[in-house]
Parts: sequence; structure tokens; C-alpha cells
Amino acid sequence: MNVTGDRVARLAGGREQVVRARRLVSAALGKDHPLHDDCVLLTSEIATNAVVHSRSGEGGSFTLTVSRTDAGVRVCVQDEGSADPPCAGHAVPNGTGGRGLPLLDALAARWGMIREAGRNQVWFEMA
Repeated sequence: MNVTGDRVARLAGGREQVVRARRLVSAALGKDHPLHDDCVLLTSEIATNAVVHSRSGEGGSFTLTVSRTDAGVRVCVQDEGSADPPCAGHAVPNGTGGRGLPLLDALAARWGMIREAGRNQVWFEMA
């Protein structure tokens, strides 16, 4: 797998930074990239989770990494940790939450989570 470019950004833990994370992924891929829309959507989900469910959203920050390879795209968000590991929520009709991890299941070729020293790193790959 040949890496054609990595972009790394440290973003403040505010909700407005989720928009910035989406824009960074969009710029890294280009709007004509065949995986653009799904990558931007999934980035929005995992960045939102970092801000809403971890210490990143309590005045902290999170790190976004976008890696392009010949085979596809890998996006990773590392937050500042939480008391409990991320878990799948339960979406309710007309609700605003609980869809992030199920979307990863549905759209990503692979995804996972690494919990180390209390920090959460959620990543996905698109092929």
C-alpha cells in the first residue's frame, strides 16, 4: 500500500471544529474523489463523537489524520479520552443521535477503535 499523502490537524474540542474537520477531509481528497462524500460524512460522525463524548469537548482538543493511499483512504480521530470506551448508541426515530457507529458499520470497508491511556482513537478505511 503506497501512501500518497497524510494530513494531520489538531483541532479545538468545540462543536464548530467538526465543520473544520469535514473541510480538511474534503480538501485532502478533493471533491471529485469517488470516496469524498462518504469520508466527509463519517469524519463528521467520529469528530462529533470526540467532541460530545470525551474530554476533548470540555476545553480540550482532538487530532484528525487523513491518509490517502493507492488503495483508498484512512481517517482517524483521536480524542482526549473518556471515562468509558465508545459504544454504539441506540437511535430513535426522529432523534438526533445514536447513528455514528452504525454508519461506520454500513459505509466503511473497515473501522475500529483503539483505547490507550484513557484516550480513544476511532478510525475508518474506505476502499
